[in-house]
Amino acid sequence: MSLQIQVAGQSDLGCIRSNNEDNFGYDSRYGIYVVCDGMGGAAAGEVASKIAVDTVLNYCRQSAIDKLEPSGGAVFDGVSARANTLARAIQLANQQIRAAAEQNPENRGMGSTITAVLVEGNMYSIAHVGDSRIYLLRKGAIQQITQDHSLVMEHVRRGLITAEQAEHSEIRNIIIRALGSEESVEPDLSDLVAEPGDVVLLTTDGLTRHIPDAEILEIVTQASSCREACEHLVESAKQGGGHDNITCLLLQFVERPWTLLGDAPGDETPKWQDSL
Repeated sequence: MSLQIQVAGQSDLGCIRSNNEDNFGYDSRYGIYVVCDGMGGAAAGEVASKIAVDTVLNYCRQSAIDKLEPSGGAVFDGVSARANTLARAIQLANQQIRAAAEQNPENRGMGSTITAVLVEGNMYSIAHVGDSRIYLLRKGAIQQITQDHSLVMEHVRRGLITAEQAEHSEIRNIIIRALGSEESVEPDLSDLVAEPGDVVLLTTDGLTRHIPDAEILEIVTQASSCREACEHLVESAKQGGGHDNITCLLLQFVERPWTLLGDAPGDETPKWQDSL
């Protein structure tokens, strides 16, 4: 049987911020899932992240409905047409953010990170720009499957500092790639194969700065539902300081339809598969 997806998401102000610049969205009918973290003065960050989420969702929906191959923008070799669909959607989001900034002086300089997943059967593609992250939780292990586009992580990759030093670096807020910052953007793209029980976590840095990977794994595996896992992740990040907005979106691939997992019709937060 082809794998089904259970999903839930949550976004929170955190403990210090007065507005939420994070945004997330998904449409399980078309297999598209997106998390963004906006940046910019006043409310510009939340404008940018909403534009990014809406643009990617709409483009992927329309591509699925019209069964169109990605067109316009850069085409990336070595990845699937599905991944290129995500790339084109993100390039459009970049253009839309820049256009909106040009039209409204108050939004000048706004931008956003993005992580996105596009699922097709048992296959899925991921796309990523910025320092929001995607994790894969599989068989009791957790792996970050994106690389942060941040100055501090560039220093780690070059061997200038250790990953432990990066956690306390004064430059960890500096992003070297984001939507809206340049005329064009190049997302990191990958194609993956899902296995039954896999959990994919899309999250902003407001969560990962306060919760180590091992704790993320423990919280998710001990939760009884998608919603409970999200709630516990957000609460743990707030207990750790909650210095930024906190957003997480969880997907689990299961062998059985959610209607057979004990949830009532219309419940958006079905139970985890027992094997999790």
